[in-house]
Parts: sequence; structure tokens; C-alpha cells
Amino acid sequence: MFTGLVDDIGTIRAVADTAAGRTFTIACSYTGLVVGESIACNGACLTVREGRDGEFAVAAVVTTLARTTIGDWQAGSRVNLERAMRASDRFGGHIVQGHVDGVGVVRSARAQGDAWLIDVEVPADVDELLVPHGSITVDGVSLTVNALPEPGVLQLSIIEHTLRHTTLGALGPGARVHLEADVLGKYVRRLLQPRLRGD
Repeated sequence: MFTGLVDDIGTIRAVADTAAGRTFTIACSYTGLVVGESIACNGACLTVREGRDGEFAVAAVVTTLARTTIGDWQAGSRVNLERAMRASDRFGGHIVQGHVDGVGVVRSARAQGDAWLIDVEVPADVDELLVPHGSITVDGVSLTVNALPEPGVLQLSIIEHTLRHTTLGALGPGARVHLEADVLGKYVRRLLQPRLRGD
């Protein structure tokens, strides 16, 4: 379980295809890492296979590579990181599972006053779960839906703190991002499906 509050930006040091899947060695500022713990890497929950202070390794299997942008990562790529929350932690963001629901494509990124507006084209099954001022996770960052300017388009308004402490400030047109819709909306949709079908 995560909250979408990024606590480090990691840098991919090495990429290798192994029997465990595509393995990524990620430099970070973390200490006390434990093999088997979960870390959200750009919002995708991955398991630590090897870890020591300042570095850990994770692997992505073929299904993960097919559903995410992880296959595009290479040495030098920067990724948002968040360690799994403790039961005693403050819940500063929203409920984030680290399960990528779809990949969005940045349409535009521009300044508007003191905010940075990013418009993202989203898949239909993610779009139907979005509500104005609701929650969305983008590359592991808990954000508020600023607007839904047209079907299939999500607008984000990014504050200066988020630009400095995540990778979102580097996004430009054509960039692909991980999207995770609010889990509460997913349960509501599932519960309503029989009624919507008329069963």
C-alpha cells in the first residue's frame, strides 16, 4: 500500500534480461532496504530482489512490461520512488495500490501563472473512473484531477513543490505515463456493473 507521496527520485544504473525478468538496478537514497519489500517505481509496485544502502534491484516480468512503460527504462532514466507505508504513517496522499491501470500520453505541458498544466490522453477504462477534483496517480504521484476538458483527456495542475520533488516537471508532449485510478471508483464500478447491464 502506498499514498502517492514520492519520497525519492531514483536513477536506473543498469538494465539486464535475467531469468527473473528484466532486472533494473536503481540508485536511491534509501537505507535499511529488505529483500522482498515493495517499492513503487513510477507508481508500479515492484519487489526488491537485492538491496543495500543507496541501491536496489527489481525485476519486471513480461506481463508487467506489456502493461507499463517499464520496458522503455534504460540506464540514466529517472523514476519516482515510494516505499510501502507503515500502519503508523501519515496518510498524506490517497490510497495507491501500485497497480498500473493504463498508460497515458502527454498532450501538452505549459505554465499558467504559478501552476504547470499537463493535459494527458487517457485510456477509456481509466477515463470513466475520473471525476473533477478526484484522485489520480500519475507516475506514482498522488494528484488531483484539475479538469476533464474533453472525453479521454485529463488535466493536471502541478504545484512548484511537486515539480521539484518528482519527475513530472520533465514531461513533455508524447511522454508516456503510468496511470492508476482511485481504487474506490473501481469498486463502485464493479458493484454497479450488474445494474448497468440490466441484470
